[in-house]
Amino acid sequence: MEFTQLGRTGLKVSRFCLGTMNFGPLTSEEDAFAIMDKAHELGINFFDTANVYGWKIGEGVTENIVGRWFAQGGGRREKTVIATKVFARMGDWPNQGRLPALHIREACEASLKRLHTDHIDLYQMHHVDRTTPWEEIWQAMEVLVQQGKVLYIGSSNFAGWHIAKAQEAAKARHFMGLASEQSMYSLNDRMIELEVIPACKDYGLGLIPYSPLAGGLLGGVLQKIKEGRRARPDMQKEIKAKRTKLEVWERFCKAKGEHPADVALAWVLKNPVVTAPIIGPRTMEQLSGALRAFKIKFSKDELKKMDEIWPGPGGEAPEAYAW
Repeated sequence: MEFTQLGRTGLKVSRFCLGTMNFGPLTSEEDAFAIMDKAHELGINFFDTANVYGWKIGEGVTENIVGRWFAQGGGRREKTVIATKVFARMGDWPNQGRLPALHIREACEASLKRLHTDHIDLYQMHHVDRTTPWEEIWQAMEVLVQQGKVLYIGSSNFAGWHIAKAQEAAKARHFMGLASEQSMYSLNDRMIELEVIPACKDYGLGLIPYSPLAGGLLGGVLQKIKEGRRARPDMQKEIKAKRTKLEVWERFCKAKGEHPADVALAWVLKNPVVTAPIIGPRTMEQLSGALRAFKIKFSKDELKKMDEIWPGPGGEAPEAYAW
């Protein structure tokens, strides 16, 4: 496994981040435990979760599974850089969601309890809160850092200007601010190349892409359909709309002699701003197989061909849309 630093921090994390969103809803606890053990065996030390995963309001289903795995001991917690998130509604009362100081404090305490740990390595704001001032957010986060309950702060689903506002407010408080941003990024979803990636680069944030396979769209979905496997109902409309692109994409990967999922992951990994794409395996085979992406390299012609199949926004702003 390759390791790198999380943005400008000194924290070393694996180049893959194990996503746990399937744990509970799609992956049994027993299988989740096996996948996490295998991740450590492969050298993956970076795990990502969220208090809302499991999708039962206030229950923290996935965090509880990860916590019970930590509780088995054997160095599981000590070997893991655990990232979780705050923002989603965790109850029916007014302050049980978003990023007011009250919810940040209560959500952190609840996550610590579920995760069976005394600190969160990377505490990520799951979304921008347009109704809470940065002075309040940073004051609440500073307290958690001072108490040793949180080590690093991250964002998720922020626009470039949200990152700038957050960092300038943190700078005024002589606080480190954001260490990372977690955004949707894949060949199919390249919008963050416009402003988010440049902001991460300028402020020294690590970038943690989620959905690097576009929910499976880039993972050889047409071949799977030919083999008799059904595409997810929510993906069928997009498959139909992008069928021509997908046919060219899968032919390209076949000619390269690689599985489409591995090629898509390798493309994300080649971006120097990317710290670690999140992989969310449902099986042990998917987890082990993802390592192939580290060995895939691209020629200039291949990169050009991928840009033709999956065009981005045209580069960075403002040149992407102006002179």
